[in-house]
Amino acid sequence: MTISRLNIRSVRNLSSVSIAPSARINIFSGPNGSGKTSVLEAIHLLGLARSFRTSKVRHLIAAGDPTVTVQGKVDSLAQGVEQTLGVERNLEGQTRVRFAGADIDLASLAELVPLQVIDSATFDLLDGSPSIRRQFIDWGVFHADKAFIQLWRGFRRVLKQRNTLLKCGKIGHQMRAAWDHEFVGFAEQITRLRQEYLQLLTPEFEQIVEKLLPGQSLSLGFSPGWDLKKPLDELLATNFERDLRQGFTSAGPQRADLRVKVDGHTAAERLSRGQKKLAVSALKLAQGALFYRMTGRPCIYLIDDLPSELDATHCQLFCEFVEQMASQCFITCVDSRALSYQWQPNTDVLHYSINDGSVTPL
Repeated sequence: MTISRLNIRSVRNLSSVSIAPSARINIFSGPNGSGKTSVLEAIHLLGLARSFRTSKVRHLIAAGDPTVTVQGKVDSLAQGVEQTLGVERNLEGQTRVRFAGADIDLASLAELVPLQVIDSATFDLLDGSPSIRRQFIDWGVFHADKAFIQLWRGFRRVLKQRNTLLKCGKIGHQMRAAWDHEFVGFAEQITRLRQEYLQLLTPEFEQIVEKLLPGQSLSLGFSPGWDLKKPLDELLATNFERDLRQGFTSAGPQRADLRVKVDGHTAAERLSRGQKKLAVSALKLAQGALFYRMTGRPCIYLIDDLPSELDATHCQLFCEFVEQMASQCFITCVDSRALSYQWQPNTDVLHYSINDGSVTPL
Protein backbone atom coordinates (compact mmCIF):
# COMPACT_ATOMS: atom_id res chain seq x y z
CA MET A 1 0.00 0.00 0.00
CA THR A 2 1.44 3.38 -1.02
CA ILE A 3 0.06 6.89 -1.47
CA SER A 4 1.32 8.73 -4.55
CA ARG A 5 -0.83 11.85 -4.18
CA LEU A 6 -2.32 13.36 -1.03
CA ASN A 7 -4.86 16.20 -0.97
CA ILE A 8 -5.83 17.60 2.43
CA ARG A 9 -8.56 20.14 3.13
CA SER A 10 -9.49 21.66 6.50
CA VAL A 11 -7.51 19.35 8.78
CA ARG A 12 -6.78 21.63 11.74
CA ASN A 13 -4.51 24.40 10.39
CA LEU A 14 -4.00 22.71 7.02
CA SER A 15 -6.55 24.61 4.94
CA SER A 16 -5.49 23.20 1.59
CA VAL A 17 -2.42 21.03 1.04
CA SER A 18 -1.46 18.86 -1.93
CA ILE A 19 1.72 16.78 -2.06
CA ALA A 20 3.18 13.93 -4.10
CA PRO A 21 4.96 11.90 -1.40
CA SER A 22 7.83 9.51 -1.89
CA ALA A 23 6.93 5.84 -1.92
CA ARG A 24 9.59 5.33 0.76
CA ILE A 25 10.62 8.05 3.25
CA ASN A 26 8.90 11.41 3.81
CA ILE A 27 10.24 13.76 6.49
CA PHE A 28 8.24 16.78 7.69
CA SER A 29 10.06 19.32 9.85
CA GLY A 30 8.96 22.56 11.44
CA PRO A 31 8.25 24.29 14.76
CA ASN A 32 5.68 23.05 17.24
CA GLY A 33 2.14 23.89 16.15
CA SER A 34 3.13 24.29 12.51
CA GLY A 35 0.99 21.36 11.27
CA LYS A 36 3.43 18.44 11.11
CA THR A 37 1.29 16.05 13.11
CA SER A 38 -1.80 17.27 11.25
CA VAL A 39 -0.35 15.77 8.06
CA LEU A 40 -0.12 12.41 9.84
CA GLU A 41 -3.66 12.86 11.16
CA ALA A 42 -4.88 13.47 7.61
CA ILE A 43 -3.31 10.22 6.42
CA HIS A 44 -4.83 8.41 9.40
CA LEU A 45 -8.20 9.87 8.47
CA LEU A 46 -7.71 8.57 4.93
CA GLY A 47 -6.98 5.08 6.28
CA LEU A 48 -9.42 4.75 9.20
CA ALA A 49 -11.82 7.72 8.87
CA ARG A 50 -10.70 9.05 12.27
CA SER A 51 -7.85 10.84 13.98
CA PHE A 52 -5.31 9.12 16.23
CA ARG A 53 -5.22 12.22 18.48
CA THR A 54 -8.89 12.89 19.19
CA SER A 55 -12.21 11.08 19.08
CA LYS A 56 -14.10 14.34 18.51
CA VAL A 57 -14.28 15.29 14.85
CA ARG A 58 -14.95 18.96 15.69
CA HIS A 59 -11.41 19.22 17.05
CA LEU A 60 -10.04 17.87 13.79
CA ILE A 61 -11.94 20.16 11.39
CA ALA A 62 -10.48 23.61 10.82
CA ALA A 63 -12.37 26.39 12.59
CA GLY A 64 -15.17 27.79 10.48
CA ASP A 65 -15.38 24.83 8.09
CA PRO A 66 -18.26 22.31 8.16
CA THR A 67 -16.33 19.36 6.69
CA VAL A 68 -12.88 17.80 6.50
CA THR A 69 -11.76 15.98 3.37
CA VAL A 70 -8.72 13.88 2.54
CA GLN A 71 -8.19 12.34 -0.87
CA GLY A 72 -5.38 10.21 -2.16
CA LYS A 73 -4.16 8.23 -5.11
CA VAL A 74 -3.35 4.82 -3.67
CA ASP A 75 -1.89 1.54 -4.86
CA SER A 76 -3.82 -0.60 -2.38
CA LEU A 77 -2.56 -4.00 -3.55
CA ALA A 78 1.03 -2.92 -4.30
CA GLN A 79 0.60 -4.02 -7.90
CA GLY A 80 1.21 -0.70 -9.65
CA VAL A 81 -2.50 0.05 -10.09
CA GLU A 82 -3.53 3.41 -8.61
CA GLN A 83 -7.09 4.31 -7.66
CA THR A 84 -8.73 7.25 -5.90
CA LEU A 85 -9.62 6.99 -2.23
CA GLY A 86 -11.44 9.76 -0.39
CA VAL A 87 -12.81 10.30 3.11
CA GLU A 88 -15.12 13.13 4.16
CA ARG A 89 -16.47 13.87 7.64
CA ASN A 90 -18.65 16.71 8.83
CA LEU A 91 -19.56 18.36 12.11
CA GLU A 92 -22.79 16.37 12.30
CA GLY A 93 -20.77 13.16 12.56
CA GLN A 94 -21.54 11.88 9.08
CA THR A 95 -18.79 9.98 7.30
CA ARG A 96 -18.48 9.13 3.64
CA VAL A 97 -15.77 6.89 2.19
CA ARG A 98 -15.34 6.33 -1.54
CA PHE A 99 -12.85 4.06 -3.27
CA ALA A 100 -12.54 3.62 -7.02
CA GLY A 101 -15.83 5.46 -7.53
CA ALA A 102 -17.91 3.44 -5.05
CA ASP A 103 -18.90 3.89 -1.40
CA ILE A 104 -17.26 1.46 1.03
CA ASP A 105 -17.71 0.76 4.75
CA LEU A 106 -15.17 1.34 7.51
CA ALA A 107 -14.14 -2.32 7.80
CA SER A 108 -13.33 -2.38 4.08
CA LEU A 109 -11.37 0.86 4.49
CA ALA A 110 -9.31 -0.56 7.36
CA GLU A 111 -8.49 -3.63 5.28
CA LEU A 112 -7.59 -1.44 2.31
CA VAL A 113 -5.16 0.86 4.14
CA PRO A 114 -2.91 -0.94 6.68
CA LEU A 115 -1.64 1.81 8.97
CA GLN A 116 0.83 1.78 11.85
CA VAL A 117 1.24 4.77 14.16
CA ILE A 118 4.27 5.41 16.35
CA ASP A 119 3.77 8.45 18.58
CA SER A 120 3.72 9.41 22.26
CA ALA A 121 0.54 7.35 22.81
CA THR A 122 2.34 4.21 21.59
CA PHE A 123 3.97 4.01 25.03
CA ASP A 124 0.57 2.79 26.24
CA LEU A 125 1.41 -0.59 24.70
CA LEU A 126 3.62 -1.01 27.76
CA ASP A 127 2.18 1.42 30.30
CA GLY A 128 -1.51 1.45 29.42
CA SER A 129 -4.50 -0.79 29.99
CA PRO A 130 -4.87 -4.32 28.60
CA SER A 131 -7.53 -3.07 26.15
CA ILE A 132 -4.82 -1.18 24.22
CA ARG A 133 -2.71 -4.32 23.92
CA ARG A 134 -5.77 -6.32 22.84
CA GLN A 135 -6.35 -3.76 20.08
CA PHE A 136 -2.74 -4.24 19.01
CA ILE A 137 -3.19 -8.03 18.77
CA ASP A 138 -6.55 -7.75 17.05
CA TRP A 139 -5.16 -5.40 14.37
CA GLY A 140 -2.85 -8.20 13.33
CA VAL A 141 -5.49 -10.93 13.53
CA PHE A 142 -7.95 -8.78 11.55
CA HIS A 143 -5.48 -8.48 8.70
CA ALA A 144 -4.32 -12.10 8.98
CA ASP A 145 -7.69 -13.86 8.92
CA LYS A 146 -10.82 -12.61 7.16
CA ALA A 147 -13.03 -14.64 9.50
CA PHE A 148 -11.93 -12.69 12.55
CA ILE A 149 -14.10 -9.60 12.10
CA GLN A 150 -17.32 -11.66 12.07
CA LEU A 151 -16.15 -13.70 15.07
CA TRP A 152 -15.29 -10.53 16.95
CA ARG A 153 -18.66 -8.93 16.17
CA GLY A 154 -20.48 -12.09 17.21
CA PHE A 155 -18.57 -12.29 20.46
CA ARG A 156 -19.21 -8.62 21.28
CA ARG A 157 -22.93 -9.18 20.72
CA VAL A 158 -23.02 -12.19 23.06
CA LEU A 159 -20.86 -10.50 25.71
CA LYS A 160 -23.09 -7.41 25.67
CA GLN A 161 -26.24 -9.52 26.07
CA ARG A 162 -24.76 -11.65 28.86
CA ASN A 163 -23.59 -8.55 30.77
CA THR A 164 -27.01 -6.92 30.35
CA LEU A 165 -28.70 -9.98 31.87
CA LEU A 166 -26.19 -10.04 34.72
CA LYS A 167 -26.81 -6.35 35.49
CA CYS A 168 -30.57 -6.91 35.49
CA GLY A 169 -30.17 -9.99 37.67
CA LYS A 170 -32.61 -11.87 35.46
CA ILE A 171 -30.78 -14.86 34.06
CA GLY A 172 -32.08 -18.34 34.77
CA HIS A 173 -30.17 -21.58 34.38
CA GLN A 174 -31.45 -22.42 30.88
CA MET A 175 -30.92 -18.90 29.58
CA ARG A 176 -27.43 -18.75 31.06
CA ALA A 177 -26.52 -22.11 29.54
CA ALA A 178 -27.65 -20.95 26.10
CA TRP A 179 -25.69 -17.69 26.22
CA ASP A 180 -22.65 -19.40 27.77
CA HIS A 181 -22.61 -21.94 24.94
CA GLU A 182 -22.42 -19.15 22.36
CA PHE A 183 -19.93 -17.24 24.48
CA VAL A 184 -17.56 -20.21 24.75
CA GLY A 185 -17.78 -20.97 21.02
CA PHE A 186 -16.74 -17.47 20.01
CA ALA A 187 -14.18 -17.19 22.83
CA GLU A 188 -12.29 -20.34 21.87
CA GLN A 189 -12.10 -19.38 18.17
CA ILE A 190 -10.95 -15.82 18.90
CA THR A 191 -8.35 -17.04 21.39
CA ARG A 192 -6.99 -19.61 18.94
CA LEU A 193 -6.56 -16.94 16.24
CA ARG A 194 -4.86 -14.58 18.70
CA GLN A 195 -2.45 -17.29 19.85
CA GLU A 196 -1.60 -18.32 16.29
CA TYR A 197 -0.94 -14.71 15.34
CA LEU A 198 1.36 -14.08 18.30
CA GLN A 199 3.32 -17.24 17.49
CA LEU A 200 4.05 -15.73 14.07
CA LEU A 201 4.75 -12.25 15.47
CA THR A 202 7.22 -13.30 18.17
CA PRO A 203 10.22 -14.19 15.95
CA GLU A 204 9.73 -10.96 13.96
CA PHE A 205 9.71 -8.99 17.21
CA GLU A 206 12.79 -10.73 18.55
CA GLN A 207 14.78 -10.03 15.39
CA ILE A 208 13.95 -6.33 15.52
CA VAL A 209 14.68 -6.05 19.24
CA GLU A 210 18.09 -7.59 18.59
CA LYS A 211 18.86 -4.70 16.24
CA LEU A 212 17.22 -1.80 18.09
CA LEU A 213 17.89 -2.93 21.67
CA PRO A 214 20.97 -5.13 21.55
CA GLY A 215 21.70 -6.77 24.87
CA GLN A 216 18.10 -6.59 26.08
CA SER A 217 16.19 -9.86 26.41
CA LEU A 218 12.57 -8.96 25.64
CA SER A 219 9.87 -11.61 25.39
CA LEU A 220 6.19 -11.72 24.53
CA GLY A 221 3.62 -13.64 26.52
CA PHE A 222 -0.13 -13.98 26.18
CA SER A 223 -2.89 -14.23 28.75
CA PRO A 224 -6.12 -15.34 27.03
CA GLY A 225 -8.36 -13.90 29.76
CA TRP A 226 -8.87 -17.09 31.75
CA ASP A 227 -6.88 -20.08 33.02
CA LEU A 228 -6.69 -22.51 30.11
CA LYS A 229 -6.18 -25.37 32.54
CA LYS A 230 -9.90 -25.18 33.26
CA PRO A 231 -12.63 -25.33 30.56
CA LEU A 232 -14.21 -21.91 30.05
CA ASP A 233 -17.78 -23.19 30.43
CA GLU A 234 -16.89 -24.59 33.87
CA LEU A 235 -15.20 -21.35 34.83
CA LEU A 236 -18.25 -19.31 33.78
CA ALA A 237 -20.42 -21.54 35.95
CA THR A 238 -18.03 -21.25 38.91
CA ASN A 239 -17.85 -17.45 38.60
CA PHE A 240 -21.57 -16.96 37.96
CA GLU A 241 -22.59 -15.77 41.43
CA ARG A 242 -19.69 -13.32 41.56
CA ASP A 243 -20.43 -12.10 38.03
CA LEU A 244 -24.07 -11.63 39.03
CA ARG A 245 -23.06 -9.44 41.99
CA GLN A 246 -20.61 -7.42 39.87
CA GLY A 247 -22.86 -7.18 36.82
CA PHE A 248 -20.29 -8.23 34.23
CA THR A 249 -18.48 -11.30 32.90
CA SER A 250 -15.11 -11.65 34.62
CA ALA A 251 -13.47 -14.29 32.38
CA GLY A 252 -13.07 -14.54 28.64
CA PRO A 253 -11.22 -13.01 25.69
CA GLN A 254 -12.46 -9.53 26.67
CA ARG A 255 -9.87 -9.82 29.48
CA ALA A 256 -6.96 -11.01 27.33
CA ASP A 257 -3.60 -9.29 27.59
CA LEU A 258 -0.21 -9.16 25.90
CA ARG A 259 2.72 -9.44 28.31
CA VAL A 260 6.02 -7.77 27.38
CA LYS A 261 8.84 -8.74 29.74
CA VAL A 262 12.55 -8.09 30.19
CA ASP A 263 14.42 -10.99 31.79
CA GLY A 264 11.15 -12.18 33.30
CA HIS A 265 10.14 -8.76 34.66
CA THR A 266 7.47 -6.39 33.32
CA ALA A 267 9.04 -4.21 30.64
CA ALA A 268 7.10 -1.14 31.78
CA GLU A 269 8.89 -1.26 35.12
CA ARG A 270 12.39 -2.09 33.89
CA LEU A 271 13.01 -0.02 30.74
CA SER A 272 14.03 3.62 30.50
CA ARG A 273 11.88 6.07 28.53
CA GLY A 274 14.09 5.76 25.46
CA GLN A 275 14.20 1.97 25.71
CA LYS A 276 10.40 1.91 25.98
CA LYS A 277 10.12 3.89 22.76
CA LEU A 278 12.33 1.39 20.98
CA ALA A 279 10.42 -1.55 22.48
CA VAL A 280 6.99 -0.30 21.40
CA SER A 281 8.44 0.67 18.03
CA ALA A 282 9.73 -2.88 17.68
CA LEU A 283 6.20 -4.17 18.26
CA LYS A 284 4.80 -1.92 15.55
CA LEU A 285 7.63 -2.63 13.12
CA ALA A 286 7.24 -6.37 13.73
CA GLN A 287 3.55 -6.14 12.89
CA GLY A 288 4.37 -4.39 9.64
CA ALA A 289 7.08 -6.88 8.74
CA LEU A 290 4.77 -9.83 9.42
CA PHE A 291 1.94 -8.20 7.47
CA TYR A 292 4.25 -7.75 4.49
CA ARG A 293 5.47 -11.35 4.73
CA MET A 294 1.91 -12.69 4.86
CA THR A 295 0.29 -10.47 2.21
CA GLY A 296 3.06 -8.97 0.06
CA ARG A 297 1.59 -5.55 0.88
CA PRO A 298 3.62 -2.97 2.82
CA CYS A 299 2.14 -0.94 5.68
CA ILE A 300 2.15 2.82 5.86
CA TYR A 301 3.99 4.12 8.93
CA LEU A 302 3.10 7.41 10.61
CA ILE A 303 5.97 8.27 12.97
CA ASP A 304 5.46 11.43 15.00
CA ASP A 305 8.50 13.24 16.44
CA LEU A 306 10.91 10.38 15.85
CA PRO A 307 13.96 11.97 17.58
CA SER A 308 12.01 12.53 20.81
CA GLU A 309 13.23 10.28 23.66
CA LEU A 310 16.08 8.88 21.50
CA ASP A 311 19.75 9.74 21.53
CA ALA A 312 21.60 10.18 18.23
CA THR A 313 22.85 6.59 18.17
CA HIS A 314 19.45 4.99 18.64
CA CYS A 315 17.81 7.45 16.27
CA GLN A 316 20.28 6.34 13.61
CA LEU A 317 19.59 2.66 14.38
CA PHE A 318 15.89 3.33 13.94
CA CYS A 319 16.47 5.10 10.61
CA GLU A 320 18.67 2.25 9.38
CA PHE A 321 15.94 -0.26 10.14
CA VAL A 322 13.19 1.85 8.56
CA GLU A 323 15.31 2.22 5.44
CA GLN A 324 15.50 -1.56 5.07
CA MET A 325 11.72 -1.94 5.21
CA ALA A 326 9.47 -1.96 2.16
CA SER A 327 7.01 0.40 3.84
CA GLN A 328 6.12 3.99 3.00
CA CYS A 329 6.98 6.19 5.98
CA PHE A 330 5.83 9.65 7.03
CA ILE A 331 8.10 11.01 9.77
CA THR A 332 7.92 14.30 11.67
CA CYS A 333 10.56 16.18 13.64
CA VAL A 334 11.08 19.73 14.88
CA ASP A 335 14.59 20.12 13.52
CA SER A 336 15.50 18.26 10.34
CA ARG A 337 19.11 18.09 11.53
CA ALA A 338 17.97 15.59 14.16
CA LEU A 339 17.42 13.16 11.27
CA SER A 340 20.69 13.88 9.54
CA TYR A 341 21.24 10.14 9.06
CA GLN A 342 22.89 9.55 5.71
CA TRP A 343 20.29 7.66 3.71
CA GLN A 344 21.49 5.29 1.01
CA PRO A 345 21.65 6.80 -2.51
CA ASN A 346 18.95 4.44 -3.80
CA THR A 347 16.51 5.35 -0.99
CA ASP A 348 13.88 7.80 -2.18
CA VAL A 349 13.73 10.43 0.59
CA LEU A 350 11.69 13.63 0.39
CA HIS A 351 11.98 16.48 2.90
CA TYR A 352 9.21 18.97 3.59
CA SER A 353 9.18 22.13 5.65
CA ILE A 354 5.95 23.06 7.43
CA ASN A 355 5.15 26.51 8.78
CA ASP A 356 1.71 27.84 9.76
CA GLY A 357 -0.05 25.10 7.81
CA SER A 358 1.94 25.60 4.64
CA VAL A 359 3.88 22.58 3.31
CA THR A 360 6.93 23.26 1.16
CA PRO A 361 9.20 20.60 -0.45
CA LEU A 362 12.89 21.17 0.34
